[in-house]
Amino acid sequence: MQTITIHGRRTLHGSIRPAAAKNSTLPLLAATLLCDGPCRLRDVPRLADVDTSLALLDAVGARVRRCGADLCTRPADRLCGDIPEHLAGAMRSSVFYLAPLLCRVGYVRLPLPGGCRLGPRPVDIHLAGLAAMGAEVELEGIAVTLRRTGPLHGVDFTLRLPSVGATMTLLMAACCAAGQTVLRGAAQEPEIGDMIAFLSACGADIQGAGTPVLTVQGGRPLSGAFHRPLPDRIAAATYAAALACAGGQIEIAGCDPASYDSFLRFLAGTGVQVSRAGDCVRLARDPAVPLRGGAHLRADAWPAFATDTAPLAAAVLLTAAGESEIYDSLFANRFACAAGFAAMGAACTVRGRRLTLPGGAVLHGTDVTAPDLRGGAALLAAALAADGETRLRDPGHIPRGYENLPAALRGLGAEIS
Repeated sequence: MQTITIHGRRTLHGSIRPAAAKNSTLPLLAATLLCDGPCRLRDVPRLADVDTSLALLDAVGARVRRCGADLCTRPADRLCGDIPEHLAGAMRSSVFYLAPLLCRVGYVRLPLPGGCRLGPRPVDIHLAGLAAMGAEVELEGIAVTLRRTGPLHGVDFTLRLPSVGATMTLLMAACCAAGQTVLRGAAQEPEIGDMIAFLSACGADIQGAGTPVLTVQGGRPLSGAFHRPLPDRIAAATYAAALACAGGQIEIAGCDPASYDSFLRFLAGTGVQVSRAGDCVRLARDPAVPLRGGAHLRADAWPAFATDTAPLAAAVLLTAAGESEIYDSLFANRFACAAGFAAMGAACTVRGRRLTLPGGAVLHGTDVTAPDLRGGAALLAAALAADGETRLRDPGHIPRGYENLPAALRGLGAEIS
């Protein structure tokens, strides 16, 4: 259990550049299994989930190693379709290995994937799409097994909701399936575009990037590629939230502002000064001037307000003048961080998927515990606005998505140890 100690009321100053996105890197690592040539993913941060992915790749027989800041893979001589339970249970992203192992090995057995406890996160869309392509699906208690007796085949498939994970899974499968696949109602998040860019660089034929209809001409060999995953828009939003809570002036460089536009517009609505120049965003806030509340946010699929930024927005609104509310339509337990906010002096209320924030809280330091990845980051951000010392106990959630977040904020002037 790591304990992060934060002394609040220190303004932030300086420039910071987000690393490669966790939410792109993890599925891209799985996609390298489809390639018959070497792959290199550039400038990948050292995250706990990346380490778990490397262990999972090693466990199924893949050849992968760190090359400085990059991750290098080579085609495996022989792969195994059995994913170890302790690795599957460590992260939700183990689901991305369903399609590659099914295509390469002919079968895959996946214990139910783990990750943050955000409520029900079914894999039924993944399974329905793979079944439509010809996979045999067998549910056995805590695990799912997929088999194929021949090549998968192309299909015209409509996702019942725009799931990012299912869209990536079915894209990978479609690249190996015989014939044409059309995916309708596909997710449109930037990470989907990054997956398409990687697969296309490897030789895939995918049309419709940035739209809800993706067309894949399958059966083409994938040769491997060198690829730089896109910058982490959620990390960028985290730094922006920290500035809003602490005050000061920072620049977030190297991450397209359009990728977290909804969060930047939200911050501007609270009174944070936001200016954009190319791939840089400059943010400023006078901590002596209260933020404006009255926000009504709904977290949903792209291009709506991102669910991963909902707890960060809550941290910003704790001290704002006026009542606000946030509703998360994707995850039933997104606001487990509310208990920590309450311990710090904010009278927030959770009813189902809705978080109500009266605003105007005077936050004070205390002992809190990170309930999940983004909730832990939100508690850290809130502690920057609190009087005194906050001790944030983290059982390992925050390092899953950030490479040393305390050090990154310390580099901007926060007092964190």
